[in-house]
Amino acid sequence: MINSVVSLRRSQLAVASLFLVLGFNFGTWASRIPALKMQLGLSAAEVGILLLASGLGAVFSFPVTATLLHKLGSRKLCILAGMTLPCVLIALALAPTFPIAMAVMAIEGVTVACLNVAMNSQGVEVELAGKQAIMSRLHAVFSLGGLLAALFASALTMYTDSLVIHFVAGAAILWLGVVYAIPGLLHEKIKEEGGGNGKRFVIPTGVALWLGLIALCGTVVEGSMSDWSALYLKDVVGASAQIAPLGIACVSGTMLIARWFGDGWRMRFGAERMLTVGGVLAGGGLGLALLIGGLVPALLGFALVGLGVAAVSPCVYAAAAKHGSVALAAVTTMGSIGALMGPPVIGFIAHASSLAWGMAVIALAATLISVCTKKVNWNN
Repeated sequence: MINSVVSLRRSQLAVASLFLVLGFNFGTWASRIPALKMQLGLSAAEVGILLLASGLGAVFSFPVTATLLHKLGSRKLCILAGMTLPCVLIALALAPTFPIAMAVMAIEGVTVACLNVAMNSQGVEVELAGKQAIMSRLHAVFSLGGLLAALFASALTMYTDSLVIHFVAGAAILWLGVVYAIPGLLHEKIKEEGGGNGKRFVIPTGVALWLGLIALCGTVVEGSMSDWSALYLKDVVGASAQIAPLGIACVSGTMLIARWFGDGWRMRFGAERMLTVGGVLAGGGLGLALLIGGLVPALLGFALVGLGVAAVSPCVYAAAAKHGSVALAAVTTMGSIGALMGPPVIGFIAHASSLAWGMAVIALAATLISVCTKKVNWNN
């Protein structure tokens, strides 16, 4: 329950601040992947391996995350992970070699997984306390964090190319966001009961499987666009270091808008129609941009991707929750795997062929959202 001293509005803003922090963290290092590639002398495959380290860290951290959430509660875990995340960002900028950078990214994956689970748990608690749906807007704030990080990176690189200066400044912003959130976080009771809460991962079947596949495809698209759009603009399109981060800004910007109004659209049009149209819009828009080539088509295509996949996470997680906590946990896990394992797969494809073909796989994943959506009965 919410402490009587802390208003519901303050708690909503506190959780939103954490979503902003996580989005800003992702956007900060993702927008400087070209600089990390150059600083460490990496190939496209090695960039993929670097991202894979983060993904593996997150995937194998789920038992640890579940234990920490059970023992500490979501509030303490939010604070612990939130205060650690900026340190990891600074360590990435200071990493002198590829193996050390991989170790840092693995720690990044663990820390992100802890914060992601804890802040979503806080979001559910606030929803229950206020009896008001806010998850779509919280995801919108996450997108806002990525947008602000991309714009911040673009502006800062006009004055300095230093990764250390950039990431230290970004870390300071992250710490401010966490400090702001702490007073408003909920002191929820730590659940002692077993059942679904004790299961760390369950292979989904039936409707949960299809929901998980939709989440997987959606997060593959979202995560891969965040990690590879800047490099695509720089290496394939030939954009400058100042323009390259705007690819993330286009994706995050349209995703922010769509998610902010997503709850109303879902009530009006239904989840099935939103995801079907969104998948076609994202896949078709990106595919067409790749075929045409050039900076402007790429930015427009990226914007359509953000618009098309924005509804995936809010709609899928809301539907999974109707089937119980075990189904929700399994679907959330598949979504996390897509977000963290998708980008390195794109890197391996880029190394084997070209980054343009890697982006084409992202377009295919977006299109598969529409296909899988037809397999779910959204009225149950």
